[in-house]
Amino acid sequence: MAQKIARIQDVAKEAGVSTATVSRALSNPELLTEATRDIVFAAIRSTGYRVNRAARNLRTQQAGAILVLVPNLGNPFFSQILAGISASFGNRDYSVLIADTKDHATSGKHVVDYFLDAQIDGMICLDGAISHQELQLFEDNGVSGKIVFACEWAHDVALPSVRSDNVRGAKLAVRHLYDLGHRKIAHITGPQENVLTHARREGMLAERARLELPAREEWIIRGDFSLESGRMAGERILAMNDRPTAVFCASDQVAFGLISTLTANGVRVPEDISVVGFDDIELSEFYVPALTTIRQDRRALGARAVSLLLDCIDVAHTRTDVEMEPVMVDVELIVRDSAAPLVC
Repeated sequence: MAQKIARIQDVAKEAGVSTATVSRALSNPELLTEATRDIVFAAIRSTGYRVNRAARNLRTQQAGAILVLVPNLGNPFFSQILAGISASFGNRDYSVLIADTKDHATSGKHVVDYFLDAQIDGMICLDGAISHQELQLFEDNGVSGKIVFACEWAHDVALPSVRSDNVRGAKLAVRHLYDLGHRKIAHITGPQENVLTHARREGMLAERARLELPAREEWIIRGDFSLESGRMAGERILAMNDRPTAVFCASDQVAFGLISTLTANGVRVPEDISVVGFDDIELSEFYVPALTTIRQDRRALGARAVSLLLDCIDVAHTRTDVEMEPVMVDVELIVRDSAAPLVC
């Protein structure tokens, strides 16, 4: 025989309170005393009552869902950011929807439709490559006030963002190699138009200039954050007559591709060439050699993006301004085995 579905009236009867009190406990628990809240929630557990989210969302005119745009779900870098986002929504009445933008399956029009069809209340965008046409589409449809960038961001766009201090991270990497005695330091970049590429290159160039390090154009090698671009950069370095003694890579994946190529061709890391990465993804600690890298607090990026987005959603209801200055999350140099003192 089918089990009877508990109603709010059953909870009220079990707790010995009115249905209005049960409703208040679910929607505005701070209005009740702690003792009353405890009684109501105990009754909810004992009766097995479940909130009708569809009905409540219709009543409150909220979707109860947040969309997260990720540029490549296959990249392990994003896992901890998504974990931070998910954990931060754990105690809130929001579902988290995730869309991969790598193959452009989720366009700006799709995002606008999600908002206008009341399927989402806000969006966290991890993809800085989103086009200005799409951003303008968000603005034209009045939904940009509920969008936050995390990790990456868009140039010349007045939207809130949470990001790591990429410039400082690059400076830390170059300074570490300098302190180990290296003066011939190469850099493998990320994708040409990516905001992280520009920030890390800016930090690298600034620190190299400050330390008066020699500069050779061929020592700045274009990559795209991938293993393959690290492999290709390794082949270019192997072909150089004047090789660098150290390489700062714009991502850990690039560093892995570089190290494997150098090692396969008899160039030892770190004895012959030192390597520093950026990100500190999980594999970095277990790679051989264990990778010296710049750690981004990825869970913090996700958590702070959630906090900022919830502020934006609240602000959108009250029509007041939200802080547009980027929220910066600090980075840390993690010293392991892939970088060593220069042996003359």
